[in-house]
Amino acid sequence: MSRLQPTLIDLPDPEAPFGAEIAPVTVTIGRRRRPIIPGWLRMLMSNPKGRVGVFIFTSMVMLGVLAPLFVSASSAVDFSLLDARQAPSLHHLFGTTDQGSDVFAQVAWGARRSLLLGAAAGALATVIATTLGVFAAYAGGLVDDGVNLITNVFFVIPTIPLLVDITAYLHTRSMLVMIVVIAATLWAFEARILRGQALTLRNRDFIAASKVAGESRRRIVFGELMPNMISRIAAAFVLVFYVAILVDAGLEFLGLGEMDKPSWGVALYWATVNSSVLQGEWWSFVFPGLAIGITVLSLTLILAGIDEISNPRLRTIRGSRRSVRRRLARSSK
Repeated sequence: MSRLQPTLIDLPDPEAPFGAEIAPVTVTIGRRRRPIIPGWLRMLMSNPKGRVGVFIFTSMVMLGVLAPLFVSASSAVDFSLLDARQAPSLHHLFGTTDQGSDVFAQVAWGARRSLLLGAAAGALATVIATTLGVFAAYAGGLVDDGVNLITNVFFVIPTIPLLVDITAYLHTRSMLVMIVVIAATLWAFEARILRGQALTLRNRDFIAASKVAGESRRRIVFGELMPNMISRIAAAFVLVFYVAILVDAGLEFLGLGEMDKPSWGVALYWATVNSSVLQGEWWSFVFPGLAIGITVLSLTLILAGIDEISNPRLRTIRGSRRSVRRRLARSSK
């Protein structure tokens, strides 16, 4: 609650003649409220790694969102021999490919598809991992054993070869199919981690108090356990997010993606097929690769920031480093 400043009211002079002009009354109620920022975002922005990661990731998202303002979607897949093999210039910022497609358009419009696919696959995998891992840990018994067995089966299956086999025999390779396939193979790892954390929390006093109060199992799992695991769940989402981007780009690089749509992996595939690097056309390979690397770097920094915020040991190490720096600064003065 903001502090209220004193309210000053100028009363008319009792000796002044009747009808004299009275100065307007000025009432100051309080300070202007600042825009409300979520607490988790404030904590993440207070961390140097998280702040840099959020800035880079936001820039990539804005590049994808504002892509229609810069270039058209058709320029990313156009075939024009007159514009082929042009080096980066003011007319084509990232140059053109052997077919005359604009590389900047491929990067900008590819950001829309790659980021959307990674976010959707990360969200779906996180929902599956959180629901099964947390609920199985709390339920225990046969439910926990069954979920643990399924998780172990998916955990030992190699993800990339399985994805290659599935996508190779599918008649359609739409983005929806890619999201489902990637999420179905990446949820097991996070389910094991979330299950282990839930096992440590289910014997805490607040869970016992909820049981004594007669709360339902669903209320305890979704109302008590999961809110105390929100940092780990957020880290799971970010981890699956950038792994999904890498896996999708890898499949498209092998020619197993939706090849008629602009994306970072498809751009790398055509650059490899056309031997662009061997012909000296480095720009058609470097810029899509940098887009993938910068996005994964930003998500890695965000993941490191979340880990430092939620891990008390890392917070202690960071605080001790700050105190050492302050002492050194004072001693140097």
